[in-house]
Amino acid sequence: MHFNKAITVVGSLALASIVTAAPVEKRGSVFYGDRTHHLKEYQANQGNPAPSSTGAPPSPSSPASSQGSNPFKFPLSNGFPNIQNPSAALTQIEQQAHGLLPNGPPPPSPPAADDLTSLRLIAFNELFEVAYFTELLANVTNNVAGYQFQDANLQATIVEALTAVVAQEELHLLNANGALAHFNAGPIQPCLYNAPVDNFQDAIALASTFTDVVLGTLGDVQVHFGQNGDAGLIRGVAAVIGQEGEQNGFYRQILGEIPSAAPFLTASAREFAFTALQNFVVPGSCPNANTIALPIFGALTLETPKVQAQDQQLQFSFQATGQYSQYASGQGLSLVYINQQNVPVVLPIQGAQNNGGTVTFSANFPFSENLMFGLTIAAVTSNAGPFADVDAVAKATLFGPALIEVQ
Repeated sequence: MHFNKAITVVGSLALASIVTAAPVEKRGSVFYGDRTHHLKEYQANQGNPAPSSTGAPPSPSSPASSQGSNPFKFPLSNGFPNIQNPSAALTQIEQQAHGLLPNGPPPPSPPAADDLTSLRLIAFNELFEVAYFTELLANVTNNVAGYQFQDANLQATIVEALTAVVAQEELHLLNANGALAHFNAGPIQPCLYNAPVDNFQDAIALASTFTDVVLGTLGDVQVHFGQNGDAGLIRGVAAVIGQEGEQNGFYRQILGEIPSAAPFLTASAREFAFTALQNFVVPGSCPNANTIALPIFGALTLETPKVQAQDQQLQFSFQATGQYSQYASGQGLSLVYINQQNVPVVLPIQGAQNNGGTVTFSANFPFSENLMFGLTIAAVTSNAGPFADVDAVAKATLFGPALIEVQ
């Protein structure tokens, strides 16, 4: 893409150019809501056959659709995700994406079952990303309230960028589902989707945050590929990591932040990504998500708005009901922060209070000692570790992830 002078324009004026924008604020924390329905659905469907799914082409979204009254559904007007290779539809996607769907041969032998889980997770995520950015592109293109720009040239720049992003994410999905189909293990089918945003600023902030999670999670996927002897899958994932990083630098610049958040981006685990994605899908709408052999944790909510780049006490909450009722006192639990590529920081839960099954507590956020720039993943674990890495944290997690982006 050729942005000409748009790089400086976008960085300094994008948010200020939105017609309905209030004074520009950088992003704060991201709220993820109750996952009870997703957890029950996941547990009920383990090993059960998935229902079939149909959809209709999406229409340009309104703010209401972001709040759950009109969920996004596939297929798109071009037939996506049901795109044949080769086809005129695929050629158009490739032209908009500025590149081809990889055309090299697949690995000669089927991947390990654990790596098929990774490919399914990638496909599950890419379907959400296509839905999210398609809706965002429609909102900007159609001047939906909250997504309007005073500067027509700036709007055109954003549309150009998002058009490429949508097509690139479509190719990511076709690549992952194509691999699954080749090995008779897929494809992952789309859900219905909602996103808790109703304006451009919040939409870009959320896109940046979930892209941070994707970047960390794809690193975890590479580790699994290597451990399972499926090195032939690594190079393609590495290419997607670089592409997603380029995207996130653009989003961060729109938000008034430096393009690169930290020297080493935050590690994540597949379990955290799969759990976080439940917040964007309509419960019960995913035809075969039950084939993704990953757990869904209880929700951990960050109650502190606008986390600053300083030492402070943060407030969290979780629901100690049903299968989690035994944790109502908070005793014996720990809060763990995962930031960059450092050893996870384990802290005691302080001042836990139970109000009708909602447990609130506080924990220190040791920013200064650890320079916790970029994404921080918070999780409540069943013990205090010590934890060597993010995978060890995921194995002990009860509630999470809460995603923290300092301002």
